[in-house]
Amino acid sequence: MATTTKPTAPKKAAPAAAAPVAHPASAAHTAPTAHAAPAAHAVPTAHSAPAAHAVPTAAHAAPAAAKKKKAPAAKKQGVAVERGKRKESVARATIRKGKGVVRINSMNLKALNNKFVEGIISDALRIAPEITAAVDIDVEVYGGGQIGQAQACRTAIAKAIVSYSKDDELKAKVISTDRSLLVEDSRRVEPKKYKGPKARARFQKSYR
Repeated sequence: MATTTKPTAPKKAAPAAAAPVAHPASAAHTAPTAHAAPAAHAVPTAHSAPAAHAVPTAAHAAPAAAKKKKAPAAKKQGVAVERGKRKESVARATIRKGKGVVRINSMNLKALNNKFVEGIISDALRIAPEITAAVDIDVEVYGGGQIGQAQACRTAIAKAIVSYSKDDELKAKVISTDRSLLVEDSRRVEPKKYKGPKARARFQKSYR
């Protein structure tokens, strides 16, 4: 019986050892070349100097000159506003140059139906007739009753006339004549109590 032999594969040759290659970075570190020196940063050129910002030009200064501060609003000349109070009534009188017209809540003083109320308010106009003939007085009043509002208007108008005139002699004259024209009455109605219809009155009974 014949014997068969397997062919043997040729053995691969061992790879040759690779020759060491010099690293490019190591050469740069070991021997620095002339290119590595920061020559450009050592000596600054004329281009690097901020010449444009050193001296402001006329073009930049123009907007600053164009912006102007707004002048404060001028105060109204020859106008006085004063307040008067009586009990629950509050009146504000505005006086300005005019023709002697007096209005109470946009109604002419002479058009009021109650002549007693008109007389109370007119007391303040008699303190300086030469001034009241050359001014217009507008009064806004609210709260309280008829008499309380009339007395509040009276005080407000008198205070407005004295403030408008800026005359100390007129103020002293008014105080010596009738102090209530310039000084508000601080009295108030006393609160109601229990066991009675008003502050002091008591309920009555018909037996003992």
